[in-house]
Amino acid sequence: MQTTKNLLLFYHLIETGSFCKAADHIGLTKSVVSKRITGLETALGVQLIYRTTRKLTLTEAGKVFYHHAREVYNAVQNANDAMNGLGESLTGTIRLTVPTISGELILPEAIAAFSEKYPDIHIEMDLDNRFVDLVQEGFDLAIRTGAMPDSSFIARQLVEARWVICGAPCYLARRGTPTNTEQLSHHNCLGYSFQETGANAWLVNDNLGPHTIHVHGNFTTNNASALRGAALHGQGLVYVPKVLVAQDLAQGTLVEVLAPYVAKSLGIYAVYPYTKQQPTKVKLFIEHLYYYYQRQRDQFQ
Repeated sequence: MQTTKNLLLFYHLIETGSFCKAADHIGLTKSVVSKRITGLETALGVQLIYRTTRKLTLTEAGKVFYHHAREVYNAVQNANDAMNGLGESLTGTIRLTVPTISGELILPEAIAAFSEKYPDIHIEMDLDNRFVDLVQEGFDLAIRTGAMPDSSFIARQLVEARWVICGAPCYLARRGTPTNTEQLSHHNCLGYSFQETGANAWLVNDNLGPHTIHVHGNFTTNNASALRGAALHGQGLVYVPKVLVAQDLAQGTLVEVLAPYVAKSLGIYAVYPYTKQQPTKVKLFIEHLYYYYQRQRDQFQ
């Protein structure tokens, strides 16, 4: 314990740049700080700093020692940060923004279970397919799909979501079941416009390797539920996240086709702004969401 205290003392001495400032910061006298540093150098058998009336300069040994002192300081700070808030009252509001698919499928059940455990926390969920500015619009976190390019945010992957091409049995009976990607040009491929590649661009992996093919159909929408409904009514083929149609596939009301050729799989993330100390209620909520998504990952994969 004494060694740890001396490491922290040395860290504060170098950070503040003087014995007086270090003493004021720690709450000791200048003479005590000086004696402890001298005792530290004696115990180590090396000189750590060059002392002048104007400044302190690290020796080579001092630079090495300061590196380890800083690591100890950071470890102590991280431990304190982790403990802060554990006793806070679990009340207040969590605001999250969510794409339509996530908001309509897994989240309602997950939020209901969370609210049962923490009834005094109010969950405010905004369903919006646009890319929301979390900080500017005051959201605590977002559920997002795909790559997270902004390094100012932290992304916790909840699950990996595989996409599928599927259609109703009546449609396949009428138009035939495609056996390769080239045959998609003869099918009515319904478009989902809420994707970066566009409504009619489908990512496949065939004898040409992973690439995008352009399909055509007589219906396009930005609403996943409407797209699923059109497929169930036999209007055409759809290319959607498996979780959207998992129950339909299990019941046989939709049939997956071209499974070996589908190349699209995207991570679903809980995204939140980087903060030194995240509220405990938000931490608990993210862990809860991770548990729920993992528990139902068969619907995604």
